[in-house]
Amino acid sequence: MTTERPGDPRSDRESPVGKPVVRGDAAITGERAREAVQFDPDDPESLATAAETVRRFAENTAGSEDNIYMLRGAAACAALVRGEGSYKAAAERAGGEASVAFIRKWARVHDLPQSVRRHVAMGHIAPTAAKHIARVAGDARFQLAWATVDNDLTVREVRAIASAINDGATPEEALAAHGVTAGELTVRLPIESYRELRREAAFEGVLPGEIVDRALTEYFE
Repeated sequence: MTTERPGDPRSDRESPVGKPVVRGDAAITGERAREAVQFDPDDPESLATAAETVRRFAENTAGSEDNIYMLRGAAACAALVRGEGSYKAAAERAGGEASVAFIRKWARVHDLPQSVRRHVAMGHIAPTAAKHIARVAGDARFQLAWATVDNDLTVREVRAIASAINDGATPEEALAAHGVTAGELTVRLPIESYRELRREAAFEGVLPGEIVDRALTEYFE
């Protein structure tokens, strides 16, 4: 079952780099969508802007709670890496406090799937937590991201879970160690749908979640 919209890579994305798909969506960022800047790694002037943005970003991330500002910085990091060809060259171009490790972490945040970055923009996932989600590969990224949204995981918890997954634990095991049941979601239904779901589950002798799963599988297919 895919969890992304058509055209949005399932767990990683490589292009377009620096395009304000999320930051430029007024439905998510409101009036700030007008401020969205696209960083084009193939345009020298735009690349220079990205380098300056990364340099300033590296000097002003401590204690920042501005999700849109941090997503812009992540986009600049990704564009600068693409334009310069390596993390090392990007760090040298940006200068200041922009280290290779700093640029790598934030470029990976920009490479997260759009559905995850939308939750970052809306404040459901802290940008500092997104850095740790980006450390995890494949569909485990989604499992960790949605668990973060649904369970209000702290940045420290997200970091620990990401580390456990990278050390060989399954996402289910890593989440369970922090009291999170993977795939568990509380939803509110219209009373009519709730009544019929319960009635059908009783007739079939199954849990309501099994019927919901069948319906969702058919919907996504």
